[in-house]
Amino acid sequence: MNNDRSRALYDRALSVLPGGVNSSVRATLPHPVFVDRGDGGHVIDADGNRYVDWVMGYGPLLYGHDVPEPVTAAIQSAAADGPMYGVPTEVEVEHAEFIARHVPSVEQVRFVNSGTEATVSAVRLARGHTGRDKIVVMQGGYHGAQESTLVEGEPGSQAPSTAGVPDEFAEHTLPVPFNDPEAAREVFAEHGENIAAVLVEPILANSGIVMPVDGYHETLRELCDEHGSLLVFDEVITGFRVGGLGCAQGKLGVTPDLTTFGKIVGGGFPVGAIGGRADVMEGFTPAGDVFQAGTFSGHPVAMAAGKAYLEYAAEHDVYEHVNGLGEKLRAGITDICADQAPTYTVVGTDSLFKTIFTREGPSGEDLEACCSAGCTQDPDCPRYDYCPKTGADVASAETDRWERVFRQEMKEQGILLTGNQFESQFVSYAHTEADVEETLEAYKHAL
Repeated sequence: MNNDRSRALYDRALSVLPGGVNSSVRATLPHPVFVDRGDGGHVIDADGNRYVDWVMGYGPLLYGHDVPEPVTAAIQSAAADGPMYGVPTEVEVEHAEFIARHVPSVEQVRFVNSGTEATVSAVRLARGHTGRDKIVVMQGGYHGAQESTLVEGEPGSQAPSTAGVPDEFAEHTLPVPFNDPEAAREVFAEHGENIAAVLVEPILANSGIVMPVDGYHETLRELCDEHGSLLVFDEVITGFRVGGLGCAQGKLGVTPDLTTFGKIVGGGFPVGAIGGRADVMEGFTPAGDVFQAGTFSGHPVAMAAGKAYLEYAAEHDVYEHVNGLGEKLRAGITDICADQAPTYTVVGTDSLFKTIFTREGPSGEDLEACCSAGCTQDPDCPRYDYCPKTGADVASAETDRWERVFRQEMKEQGILLTGNQFESQFVSYAHTEADVEETLEAYKHAL
């Protein structure tokens, strides 16, 4: 496979972009694939190579690269009317009404411009609502590039996870392991009266896709209620992808106080949102005292795209299609791993999938009783004691092998996967059963 032009473009990019990219996860080895255009469930790179694309923009592209005609028409109409105004438009009201009708926790919505901005604003709102400073987060969870959550360690020994964040920010952030209810109880026992919120992805989706163990989110809900804290679900990735229009919270049956959105909610355009109980949301200015504003918030083109995206999903078999292909992918990869790499764990749900290169696992006849299409954290599964339950479990897998060997081999076979062991992969409405079969054949060869 010829990659001369991508390599040359990266060489040029290194001169004018820090690290040659505008988002750190795009700096893949040995150099990024520079995409020229998309085509349904595929992309064509600058050298003319065609790939089955399971990156899908890291999640926003529910319909792949060829959006349905009603979505295209809505985008073109909004753009033709004018780029933006700086005053309200009807479409942002309609988009908020749609979200509030379908997502269990949402009564009001504030639109922003990215998932990161949504979580920044949600943390500020939670602090303003409760009058408290501390935020509980999950080790290995990700809530955007913001100072309050770029923190690692454990309560009492936490520290910024990146240069440029003052130690004082980390003092107010309490990282605990995902899926560890006892750790959650301990942190509330010690800090409960000072905890403004628990900020958690309902499914860890930036750490290899880790499903919650039974009862975990119910425990967080109970602890927040007991101590007067807010439960905040970060559904930037899972929103309108896991659980359909009801999102992951609808699928899991746990209702948070606030939810952050991004990705799909903008229909492929830069959009984020915070939604939740009206009495909490009205803490935002001008209704309340928590300042939040943005010149491009509620951008009419992005609002039109997001609204049309979700309306099309409501009227067609979008989730049936993408979830069905996701199930086939995970089931097929599970069978391949049982034969060729039995310690590896297939993870994912709905239209998310990934293979974690775990170092240990069951063997022999036990493999036949394992989860058949992605880890569900079933205590009766022979893999239960081996499958990842925290971000640390994923980090201890053979992450270098994924990035340096496996992904490279899949790319050579025309399959584009996310650049590291931690990021989710996504099925779109444009993907086909032929794409699944081609991917499974590539898996057999690469493994």
